[in-house]
Amino acid sequence: MAGELLSNLRKRELVGRISASELESRFRKFLAMFALAIPSVQVFSTYFDLRARFSLSHWDSMLLAACKEAGVTTLFSEDMDSGTDYDGLTIGNPFA
Repeated sequence: MAGELLSNLRKRELVGRISASELESRFRKFLAMFALAIPSVQVFSTYFDLRARFSLSHWDSMLLAACKEAGVTTLFSEDMDSGTDYDGLTIGNPFA
């Protein structure tokens, strides 16, 4: 649910209805209102950091943040750049 809310806020950001800083502020207020189990609040902190530093899409940022929290060190994906290292999480191409 929280990931979907964030996805919809990103859509509003893309059309200029909300700024990136306002989006993050509103989303953090939402997180403070509810106890999250999966994904954790830490996943969203990592999400914002990865998205800002690497210009990743919403769902790629979510996936990488969840993998990092789970201790994954290699993520196999044909859709992401093979060999890229995201702070200790490396992308591998399963077809290479």
